[in-house]
Amino acid sequence: MKQEKLTYFTLISYASTAIPLAMLGLPLYIYLPTFYSQSVGISVTLVGLILFFARLTDVITDPLVGLYSDRLQSRYGKRKPFILTGSLILVASFYALIHPPENQTELWLFSFSILVYLGWSIVSIPYLAWSAEITSDYHEKTRLSGARELFTILGALAALLIPYLYSVSESADKSLSILYTAFLIALILMLPLTLTGIKESRVKPTKHITFREVKTLWQKIPALSRLQSAFTLNSLANALPATLFLFFVQLVLEEESKTGPLLLLYFASGIAGLPFWTMLAKKIGKRKSWLGSMLLASTAFVFVPFLGSGDLVWFACITFVSGLSLGADMALPSSIQADVVQKIEKEKSSYAGILFGIWAMLTKFALALAVGIGFVILGAVGFDPHEPTPLALTTLALLYGGAPVFFKMIAFWIMKDYRETV
Repeated sequence: MKQEKLTYFTLISYASTAIPLAMLGLPLYIYLPTFYSQSVGISVTLVGLILFFARLTDVITDPLVGLYSDRLQSRYGKRKPFILTGSLILVASFYALIHPPENQTELWLFSFSILVYLGWSIVSIPYLAWSAEITSDYHEKTRLSGARELFTILGALAALLIPYLYSVSESADKSLSILYTAFLIALILMLPLTLTGIKESRVKPTKHITFREVKTLWQKIPALSRLQSAFTLNSLANALPATLFLFFVQLVLEEESKTGPLLLLYFASGIAGLPFWTMLAKKIGKRKSWLGSMLLASTAFVFVPFLGSGDLVWFACITFVSGLSLGADMALPSSIQADVVQKIEKEKSSYAGILFGIWAMLTKFALALAVGIGFVILGAVGFDPHEPTPLALTTLALLYGGAPVFFKMIAFWIMKDYRETV
């Protein structure tokens, strides 16, 4: 592994693929549930259940993708073939997902959601695992993760701006269509840079690991389970507002036309805050910096349930402050995991893929749980996006603003005693 400071070309080459992934990820988590509940006509409860159970397949596929990504030996490396194959699956399956037939829409949503999630796994897990192999330096891993997440935010910003510039941001179906085209163009431009700009290490592991050996890691390294538990809860806290954002702005704030600018403000704030968190992590450590970001976001979000119609300015302020913590949430936990991988691989076995496979599984489980919790609870109180009752609006506000603070505080408590090893 390289010990020297990474060049800007290496950082850009690695991070570039994050742009098309983010351009696909944002509509997948924000627009798709709304599209199938409002435009296609499936009830919000059923949409939530379908997406939740489709996500459960990641419990099996993500660790397997990580395991076999570690084991693959080819003339092109062990990460690049997976990334290329997964990209092709994504291109085909997401197109089908946003073009449902008139009949059997529930089965269509379930089937192609599974394929999209599978393609996403085949791309993202080797991509994340690769970050633990490009450099072994503690701070350079933070720079690498920071570059990837900066490009992720840039991709998300592009995904926000494109529907807004074409005046379709208020329409989930039109936004999905135009964003698919943008994703395809970005993938064609960016993916070759990642695949050709960085050479993979040709060092082979001395042995292949098994799932039984992975299980023993939590006994050998207790900090690993602590990190992954906190990460899951924090991801759930972030996923709930992302899933319910459109409903909250449209129905609680009654500012449907401001969804685009608000999301733009959030991600722009994330870009502004990322250099600060990178610098802070270098001074006080990644754990303390991440804890600080949790406190900042929670302090801002605790006021959200008290907002209502006419409180756009206050919500914009909360959006900006909570957005500042976005960079830390995205870059620091995965960088800490890369440090753990670095320590484990002193045993001369390749663990990066399987551990980041589990990491990806936890990420998507949190997103699925957010959809399941949010949509099922809303369905239980009789939520109708066309004629919401006062009880439904109160429930929506508590799910959007109150629940994330609760989950973040549990994650904070879990991580406060975590001990970093450099």
